[in-house]
Amino acid sequence: MKILVAVDKTEESQVALRYACHLMEHFISIVDALYVKPDVVETVTEGGGYTPFTSQSDVAREIEKETEKTVEEIIEGCAICVGKRIPCNPFVASGDPAEEILNAANRDYYDMIILSSQGRSLLRDLLVETVPAKILQHAQQSVLILQKFRPIQKILVAYRGSQCDQGALEFIAPLFAKKKPEITVLHVQEKEQAESEKFVEACLKTGEETLRRYGHAPMKKSAKGEFVEEILRAVAIERYDLLVLADYEHKVPKYLKVLSDEVLNLVRLTTRPVLVYRDDQ
Repeated sequence: MKILVAVDKTEESQVALRYACHLMEHFISIVDALYVKPDVVETVTEGGGYTPFTSQSDVAREIEKETEKTVEEIIEGCAICVGKRIPCNPFVASGDPAEEILNAANRDYYDMIILSSQGRSLLRDLLVETVPAKILQHAQQSVLILQKFRPIQKILVAYRGSQCDQGALEFIAPLFAKKKPEITVLHVQEKEQAESEKFVEACLKTGEETLRRYGHAPMKKSAKGEFVEEILRAVAIERYDLLVLADYEHKVPKYLKVLSDEVLNLVRLTTRPVLVYRDDQ
């Protein structure tokens, strides 16, 4: 599995890199870190926070200085991966961060993108066109957004029994085959769906059997009500460390807002790390 970690100058993004190394320690994988430095011309034109520097060459030197420092930090973070025999490489691009991250993820066939909420309110980040919002909206890969970092001991999978849900289970099952966290498969009976108890039982049994094939002993739960509300309630009460969602409405067009409202609302409103699984990789 190839993992692309989006890294910037914040400590949170460096933690995300180290987190990726720990996540993949029992899995055959490659972890790469991409830092996108500001474009010099655009920075000078737009101001870009380099007000003490009066000329384009001054700005260019400061950007290169920051880039060198960030790459050194990436190399330090990669040392954790290397120690676990996971290849880890720093890469640098220039331009719009979201665009460069998405381009690299597609060009080099990564399976997942990992990014942090950068220490700010994720709700605010996703209400405006920030880097996390753009990546989450447009990535063709699964996206893991980290906030309030914590060891993954309890996982909640929102499960409706679709092919995409099955893909999400088969995506996470081998990742945690060695760590064996507690995994709960939760099915929400929505009023408008008029699902029978028999259907819910069969749906959860399918999810359970999928995880058992990978050596997990999952818990099965069901709830009645509105999907987003019930998932958020479960996360808050049981204090799960990771929420896994399947993005049903994700389509290929690159510049369309294709993230389903349910997934977007859950990512906005939870304070836990969220893995948004996409099956068209």
